[in-house]
Amino acid sequence: MSGRIFTSFSIGLFTVVPAGDPYPSPCGLPIVLGKKGAFGSGEHETTAACLEILPTIPGIAGCHALDLGSGTGILALAVARLGAGSVVAVDLDPAAAVSCRENVAHNWYDDRISTVCGELASLEAQQFDLVMANIYADILLPLADRLVAMTNPGGHLLLSGIPLQDKFDIVRCYTALGCCVVDSRIGEEFATYLLLRP
Repeated sequence: MSGRIFTSFSIGLFTVVPAGDPYPSPCGLPIVLGKKGAFGSGEHETTAACLEILPTIPGIAGCHALDLGSGTGILALAVARLGAGSVVAVDLDPAAAVSCRENVAHNWYDDRISTVCGELASLEAQQFDLVMANIYADILLPLADRLVAMTNPGGHLLLSGIPLQDKFDIVRCYTALGCCVVDSRIGEEFATYLLLRP
């Protein structure tokens, strides 16, 4: 997907629209992204799975959410479209953080989505109702303790980017920390899990 200009397309309740293009008809909940989806326009199976699951999560309206490894910010934008009260979008890559900030502006969500270029450690004082992490399993495993601890009781974790060979390790790790799987998508190469922290 890197550098390729994309056209509008729909995933679940959402329609991803290139910045400057007219909204298609019909159009779902619009997510406007810069025309070069160098950090993910939503067509990858991991992002698509997250976008399909997000509208099914209870309690999103008014929630405080985290998008870890935000890339373009597409998941942060999606959860804001669903009514989240505030979202923190974090990415280590400065170029991704810039892309995310630009996309937040395209969607007029500057008041609800804050963009951070840095590591999870800078946010550890914060608690979230929803933690989204579409990143690799080798990051999700060592961060498991912190991600679960940052999730409010009764909150959800949406984990993706998990290669199929690692899905059992992820499930075992997070359930050992008290979480339970409430939904999943098993794609051609990657798995996505929605977990509840009781």
